[in-house]
Amino acid sequence: MAEEREELTWELFGSASRELARAVADDGFEPDLILSIARGGLFVAGALGYALDVKNLHVMNVEFYTGVDQRLDLPVMLPPVPNVVDLTKKKVLVADDVADTGATLKLVRDFCADHVAEVRCAVVYEKPRSEVKCEYVWKHTDLWINFPWSVQAPVVRRAGQVLDA
Repeated sequence: MAEEREELTWELFGSASRELARAVADDGFEPDLILSIARGGLFVAGALGYALDVKNLHVMNVEFYTGVDQRLDLPVMLPPVPNVVDLTKKKVLVADDVADTGATLKLVRDFCADHVAEVRCAVVYEKPRSEVKCEYVWKHTDLWINFPWSVQAPVVRRAGQVLDA
């Protein structure tokens, strides 16, 4: 029997990101910038940027997951790391696709905390075990999530092989 999974389609992501933006707006939070956690957070940050009319988007590259339910011991920031001068005294909305363990969000939030006026987190999904309780969450789940941007194999050539024909 196949393991039950949360399925997010592109169409559902469109609705989810609008609802997430509405929650931010209804709360009265007006971010100066959106800090995306790459890679999954890129989609969320872009959608929130348009919906909230925030053009100042930044990216933080963090590696934690190495496969399905496989992760490093601790998340690691990858270069280029954002310059804290760009964040100083700003209201920052950190965007990611999922708060699973919360370790990645905690790393990014803590990185920002001493420099920004305020930092809040927005995610499409939050799991109960997350050590970071996000201010804005579209849906809570215990399940593994199939995101539309990561369910298919990459379309790349490695060592002369096509991975997805």
